[in-house]
Amino acid sequence: MLMKQMLKYSGKPLIYEPGTAIMWTDDHISGQLLSVHLNGDVDLASRKMTTIVDTVAWILDKVPGERLDILDLGCGPGLYAERFASAGHRVHGMDISRNSIAYATQHAARENLNISYEVQDYTGMSDENAFDMVVLVYTDFGVLLPDMRYPVLQNVYRALRPGGTFVFDVLNADRRQEKLTPKNWEILPLGFWRDHPYVVLSESFFYPENDVILYQHIVGDDRGVDVYRFWTHLFSERVIRQMMVAAGFASIECHTDVLPPQDVFSGDNVTFCIAQK
Repeated sequence: MLMKQMLKYSGKPLIYEPGTAIMWTDDHISGQLLSVHLNGDVDLASRKMTTIVDTVAWILDKVPGERLDILDLGCGPGLYAERFASAGHRVHGMDISRNSIAYATQHAARENLNISYEVQDYTGMSDENAFDMVVLVYTDFGVLLPDMRYPVLQNVYRALRPGGTFVFDVLNADRRQEKLTPKNWEILPLGFWRDHPYVVLSESFFYPENDVILYQHIVGDDRGVDVYRFWTHLFSERVIRQMMVAAGFASIECHTDVLPPQDVFSGDNVTFCIAQK
């Protein structure tokens, strides 16, 4: 029965066909994600700590100010937010993961940092004229399906004060095939996906007509099968500029020299964008 279910979902699905489960709100998986976030030596849920420190310094050099109000979207456990706050800025972090927000809140209080946090899906945020800078990093923007991009850009634009800045990064459209991952499977007594025995089949698929890669994980155990799908879009600089202009942003900059080449999906694979309201 398990094999039949896994075979049902294996292979390349139709474009944007949803999975059957969401990992961000699963108690076990979100706990595992938090552990990976906090491992400063790997490039998985977050970038390496040395890269985060350098990225924050780069952002603050590009967006100067003595005491900025900063909104960190998809903030996770607050790795970027804490560095912004340590530089003297007021920070508000927003993330859908309760585990990450709980950790971030406790750690900020312990370190006496000027950060507030909330559990919130930023696709539904309603802040208005409240921030000098909004940050969305680790290529989260590229995970949004096309019909959600403009609403999110509207949310960000509305949340910024006049002259405010939106900083985000995306996987760019260079060397597309290098961004694909090989097909592989594992059977484990417990691990990232489950706290009990399971088997996982992972593979990726490229959809050239939409410039999107699907990273798919099919997880099976005695209870059944769950399918986790992550649609990751690639963007050329031309498309980025078109999107930002359509959303009302001006003075758009694109940079491919922010991240070190040895990090995962870094170097010239990632484009950082700075757009001003």
